Amino acid sequence: MRFYFHPEAREEFDGAVDFYEQSQAGLGLEFAEEVYATIARIVQYPDAWAVLSENSRRCLVNRFPYGLIYQIKSHTLRIIAVAHLHRRPGYWKERLGQNTYKASGVNREKKSKTKK
Repeated sequence: MRFYFHPEAREEFDGAVDFYEQSQAGLGLEFAEEVYATIARIVQYPDAWAVLSENSRRCLVNRFPYGLIYQIKSHTLRIIAVAHLHRRPGYWKERLGQNTYKASGVNREKKSKTKK
């Protein structure tokens, strides 16, 4: 299963990696490894984690106060947010209707068909 980061989720992930790396050398890498391990758990058991909305779920990241908010669409894992668990609950909900996301660091945009 492929996975994609929403652009703001990618920024959250990169920002957290930078924060932890500045706090302690090597900790940013450990955070990144835990996030990717969380993604692997989601891919293996996509329906096992807490339901947050009709199509969204959250899987907690081990060792760090973060959760991955995600959706499964057409056999693709879409990561909506890399959310700190003690800050602004629900802020990510505005992202649910957006069609722009990143695939492994590359921008991808779904084109909507519009009638003229």
